[in-house]
Amino acid sequence: MNAATLSRDALIPRNPDGLGRGLALALGVHALLLIAIAFGVSWRSSNPAGVEAELWAAVPQIAAPKPVEPEPTPQPVKKPEPPPPPPKAETPKQDDAQIAIEKAKREEERKRKEEQLRREEELKRQKEEQQRKLAEAEKAKKEQAEQKRREAAEAAAAEKRRQENLQRMASLAGNGPQNSTGSAAQTAGPSASYAGRIKARILPNIVFSDSISGNPQATVEVKAGPDGTIIGRKLIKSSGVPAWDDAVLRAIDKTEVLPRDTDGRVPSSLEISFRPRD
Repeated sequence: MNAATLSRDALIPRNPDGLGRGLALALGVHALLLIAIAFGVSWRSSNPAGVEAELWAAVPQIAAPKPVEPEPTPQPVKKPEPPPPPPKAETPKQDDAQIAIEKAKREEERKRKEEQLRREEELKRQKEEQQRKLAEAEKAKKEQAEQKRREAAEAAAAEKRRQENLQRMASLAGNGPQNSTGSAAQTAGPSASYAGRIKARILPNIVFSDSISGNPQATVEVKAGPDGTIIGRKLIKSSGVPAWDDAVLRAIDKTEVLPRDTDGRVPSSLEISFRPRD
């Protein structure tokens, strides 16, 4: 029961002994009522925190238990949705004619690049071929110069041997060389007719049937033992006709033995020249 609704008769007890006790209780209730009104006015003006007030009635009553507020249930956390994909840009539609033009341009560009690549390869091949020919020409030039040098050296050596042979043949004829220091009528050696006798022995053994222009000469160095046995022969000057040179060498091998000179001796080494028309 609300204390504000109690009647005056209810506040004054009928028992005279409890008059003081009831008065004190009434005063306390009124004081609590004034406090409650003051807090109500203050709550409306400043939104204060909650205030609990106890009300006293004439008959003590037990307050009801404070209701238990249910615990808040946790709300599930929502995952943020991914942003929507950007709208695709609409490609402008091209008509068939424009597509054909672009395709023709691409094809023309491809052919142009292929032609340029082919030309570059051809130029590279021509350059390599030119360098190869220059290298071969330089090599041939060096080989030709070396060949000329060898031929000149061989010609000089052959000329030297020819001059020595001429001097020796002149000494066989009774005339010594111009720089001779001897006092004899002639240099000791083969007689003047000995060379002809040797050639007369060898020429019948030459077998040669080829036709030759001119009358080339082949000079051979022949070495013999004391008894005239031929122990060696060497071509010291070629006639320029290999077939004639080989025929002369074969004839010397076939002769085997040289004739003795007028003094009964055989020179250990001598040079003999042979011509097809001797």
